[in-house]
Amino acid sequence: MRWLIALLVSCASSLAADHNWEHRDIDAGQNLYADTCASCHGANLEGQPNWRSVGDDGVLPAPPHDATGHTWHHDDALLFEYTKLGGAAALQARGVSGFNSGMPAFGETLSDDEIWNILAYIRSTWPQRERDVQASRTPPH
Repeated sequence: MRWLIALLVSCASSLAADHNWEHRDIDAGQNLYADTCASCHGANLEGQPNWRSVGDDGVLPAPPHDATGHTWHHDDALLFEYTKLGGAAALQARGVSGFNSGMPAFGETLSDDEIWNILAYIRSTWPQRERDVQASRTPPH
């Protein structure tokens, strides 16, 4: 019976988390991704080579946003904040200091809806398993 309750809670959390993705314009997000993100994260969401190894400048290369990367490991709020505020500021807001992130802030060049559309496009490319795992990490509200 415990496993059934855990399964129901997990499914409910996943469904509740999906509200961030309702009514998003995936085509607009794909175009914005191509214009804004692809130069670092790759035209096919593949990221930069050796993205897990710190470069000579002390910064990790841009990770892939496809299923091979770690983007889907993070909740909706962190993905949004990371894009809007930039990596270092988003992590600082969560109590992580001293992280040398190469991710710039896009909050002054992209609207909140444009950021959500880009994230919706990225998410739309993931297999169902990754979407489910990512949704389960987003608290319902």
